[in-house]
Amino acid sequence: MRAWCDERHAISKGVLEVNAMPKYLVIVESPAKVKTIKKFLGSNYEVMASNGHVRDLPKSQMGIDFEHDFEPKYITIRGKGDILASLRKAEKKADKVYLATDPDREGEAISWHLAEALKLDGKKQNRITFNEITKSAVRESLKHARAIDMDLVDAQQTRRILDRMVGYSISPLLWQKVKRGLSAGRVQSVALRIIADREEEINAFIPQEYWSLDAQMRVPGERKPLTAKFYGKDKKMTIASKAELDEILAGLKGADFVVEEVKRAERTKKAPLPFTTSTLQQEAANVLNFSTQKTMRLAQQMYEGVDIKGSGTVALITYLRTDSTRVSDEADRAARDYIGTQYGRDFVAGHPASAKSGQKIQDAHEAIRPTDITRTPASVKDALSRDLFRLYQLIWRRFAASRMAAARYETTTVKIGAAGYTFTIAASKCVFEGFRTVYTDSEEEKEENNAIKGKLEPGMRLTPEQLSPKQHFTQPPAHYTEASLVRELEEKGIGRPSTYAPTITTIIARHYVAKENKNLYMTELGEAVNSIMKEAFPSIVDVNFTANLESLLDSIGEGEIPWKTVVENFYPDLDEAVKNAEKTLEKVKVEDEVSDEICEECGRNMVIKYGPHGKFLACPGFPECRNTKPYLEKIGISCPQCGKALVIRKTKKGRKYYGCENNPACDFMSWQKPVEQKCPQCGGYMVEKGNRLMCADKACGYICPKN
Repeated sequence: MRAWCDERHAISKGVLEVNAMPKYLVIVESPAKVKTIKKFLGSNYEVMASNGHVRDLPKSQMGIDFEHDFEPKYITIRGKGDILASLRKAEKKADKVYLATDPDREGEAISWHLAEALKLDGKKQNRITFNEITKSAVRESLKHARAIDMDLVDAQQTRRILDRMVGYSISPLLWQKVKRGLSAGRVQSVALRIIADREEEINAFIPQEYWSLDAQMRVPGERKPLTAKFYGKDKKMTIASKAELDEILAGLKGADFVVEEVKRAERTKKAPLPFTTSTLQQEAANVLNFSTQKTMRLAQQMYEGVDIKGSGTVALITYLRTDSTRVSDEADRAARDYIGTQYGRDFVAGHPASAKSGQKIQDAHEAIRPTDITRTPASVKDALSRDLFRLYQLIWRRFAASRMAAARYETTTVKIGAAGYTFTIAASKCVFEGFRTVYTDSEEEKEENNAIKGKLEPGMRLTPEQLSPKQHFTQPPAHYTEASLVRELEEKGIGRPSTYAPTITTIIARHYVAKENKNLYMTELGEAVNSIMKEAFPSIVDVNFTANLESLLDSIGEGEIPWKTVVENFYPDLDEAVKNAEKTLEKVKVEDEVSDEICEECGRNMVIKYGPHGKFLACPGFPECRNTKPYLEKIGISCPQCGKALVIRKTKKGRKYYGCENNPACDFMSWQKPVEQKCPQCGGYMVEKGNRLMCADKACGYICPKN
């Protein structure tokens, strides 16, 4: 009887203890994380999502109190009332609240906004961060809860306020001077300036002629000839003209080709660093043809968790917004063990490559890597969409390669003398693949086994078979792609990992820039906006000024500078520039000019209007008649192919070119503006190129000053 009573007492005590267990609330940003994190924690943890920001500056006004020390006025974001009500209800039942928003400045700011909106006191609010959504990382973060870092919050708040000041001060000016619906941004305006400067550089570029000269020669006893490239005499020469080439060819006529020097060596190629946000965006664009926006969207899915058969919801990669290449000791050990087992100990790196010193990076979290190196792309392929799989495979291979040994090559360099000139042969053979077993960089030229056949020794005579000259012209700088623009922004210190994708997306969405075949081109609208920004707000679009501002934001995040000091120094100059621009800038507006085109539907003369893609023809009878058609502006030049008028046309994405009005019957087109003057050298048509005229036929290469 007593034993029975003791047992009942123990059970009763246990029930009381369970009922008395503390309750914890964990708040994350994304609903996709809730399910993943919930399974890592006990039943006394409630996991809920804020769906990103819950408070922000109001859309209807500037939202900054200039008379009271630039205090921001935050309001609850429309549609977030129900979410906050649910969070408040859960918070009242909880003994502790863990704010588990993303581990960056923006995530820190969201945690602060949640604490303010939920009125959390110091005892209840606990900030936790984890670089990867795994059981060990999440549970470990609970042991290291901390207070909200107000320095990071202030840095993010300053960025938001500066962006709001620029956007809400300058955008209305663009509406007045150009058209409604335009916008200016602190970072996007600089990105637009960078693209515009490259376009000007390309347009002003004058190609220069040069020639290459290859010599095919046979090694005694070998059937396949060798190809050597012309080098020069005592130093490297550039063959700048046909006359110089003819002189060299005359000197080589009947000359003996003798091996002067043979150098054999070994070189190594180091393994790449694991991905940062910008390098992932660049490589995904180059290899997979993904836009920056698409790359970030897919990476976010993998970070938050993907359903894997037999494992449930699993986070595949670590946090995706980082400019650090650091890797945790645990992940490094796991990768080395895996590589040693799968490929052999020779393939394991001695010391992983490290980033160049002197770069300002935010080292709060690691590089982008798989959460588990043993979760190979092949093992999860069936659970992923094609694009998710391709991106995960890229990340997995890059990380595995970063922990692998360097590739080794045997190189041979040969110098061959003939009539005082030197020809060279450079060949290499890969003798140890190393990291290349799993990963080859998109910009790396394919290494071929091009070792020289036959044994070459100094003094050996070679039999010349053919000299092959070839004419070339220097090429202008390449148009920016999303990948190269991200690299440029990063190198110049413009923006941060979280800003690259939205910046590029915005300038394309606003039709300031057109994207065709990966390349980014300025549109007419983009040129108009950039011109106004350069004239009225030179500091806003100044690359060095913007990079310095990013450095100041870093200093705020490190607690070195009060955030209001930066705002106080920034705003007065901006305000003065806006007031001056309102007075001095002329309107960039196209009136409804009447054209000769007759509306097929109602017989009125159509008028010229200005839209997101530039000019178009519209019926003045709108809204009764809604007929529109492309506007074809004649340039006063006849088509070189059929003799009809040339007009300015635009591609579907807004890039300007010159075509025949008789299209599609005549398919003539030119990216440069043709002129009436014919080429005196070949009789072909010529085009404007900066302050010169040049023959459209590159093989001709004739150039003359523009009159």
